[in-house]
Amino acid sequence: MAKILMKTPLVEMDGDEMTRIMWKMIKDDLIVPFVDLRTEYFDLGLENRNATDDQVTIDSANATKRLGVAVKCATITPNAARMEEYDLKKMWKSPNGTIRAMLDGTVFRAPILVKGIEPYVRTWKAPITIARHAYGDVYRDVEMRVPGPGRVDLTYTPADGGDPQSVCVHEFAGPGVVEGMHNLDESITGFAHACFSYALETRQDLWFATKDTISKTYDHRFKDVFADLYETEYREKFEAADIEYFYTLIDDAVARVMRSEGGFIWACKNYDGDVMSDMVSTAFGSLAMMTSVLVSPHGYWEYEAAHGTVQRHYYKHLRGERTSTNSVATIFAWSGALRKRGELDGTPDLVRFADALERATIGTIEDGKMTGDLARITTLPNPRQLDTEEFILAIADRLQKELA
Repeated sequence: MAKILMKTPLVEMDGDEMTRIMWKMIKDDLIVPFVDLRTEYFDLGLENRNATDDQVTIDSANATKRLGVAVKCATITPNAARMEEYDLKKMWKSPNGTIRAMLDGTVFRAPILVKGIEPYVRTWKAPITIARHAYGDVYRDVEMRVPGPGRVDLTYTPADGGDPQSVCVHEFAGPGVVEGMHNLDESITGFAHACFSYALETRQDLWFATKDTISKTYDHRFKDVFADLYETEYREKFEAADIEYFYTLIDDAVARVMRSEGGFIWACKNYDGDVMSDMVSTAFGSLAMMTSVLVSPHGYWEYEAAHGTVQRHYYKHLRGERTSTNSVATIFAWSGALRKRGELDGTPDLVRFADALERATIGTIEDGKMTGDLARITTLPNPRQLDTEEFILAIADRLQKELA
């Protein structure tokens, strides 16, 4: 079988631990045998980020701006324990946070539905797509340890030399901590446009939620931008498409989501989206069964799995023990990036290959061949639990037949 040609490379960002092991398997068994794969490779493994003072992360984001499409493996965001484990120079920031800040945009995450994997929430019948704002908040914060009694102020100094404005954050009577966050009207507006446009494209209702009753300036700004754009640019389009835009408080949204049937987009600020996407993916069956794509208003797309590096399985792998790690979300990151590359380059064979790879992955599970996390929750009779490599090879066998 002749390999499918690619016109333009995509950016490949390698990662850490068990997902790095799966990354190579997926390339070797599911992509390279069928596609003349062209990538610009960046090693975002923690050791290399440390060796390059995290410059490799910045370089990968700049390459994405140049080439337009990226696929990213899961990476470690180090804490104190990781800093000691990997003998790091410093506690490097989240690579996802750095990349998202540079690309801007919105992260859309949706569960991958498979027959035999039923949602834990019995009312859910259709996917819930999380639209996560990908800029600012805690991911671009500045923090300070307050050593003792004193006052912390928040000060704005106008660039034109006007009078500074200050507010007191807190009068500390003893030690504590303080944090500063920011966001940009431009980024919030781009987030709103992306959510409204995606809702129209997919003909789904759009929910948006913040805590504007408590955060009367920061969160309220998000609420106002969404409301103004909806009234001036999207209300008529939504009514013509027979879909709804709905705003509520984040705690009310959580309660409503748990009682809903699904089938809508839930737009969240950065931190809320991080948390709620894990909740939604797990409730639909598995953290490893969720797509994730960063859509930038500047025309960049970055595809990744929504889960982490599967640390526990990696340590088992290092001990030579058998693992059964679910690679579906990572496979769909590759298929999503290849499909978008094919769409942008006008190479329909690459788009068809991405579709076939996803069908083969879902078909393998629906045939009863799956990893341990799915075997434990499936309603299919007599599932066959495969190890990490066996599952990918089973998909490869089905993919060969799909393409033939």
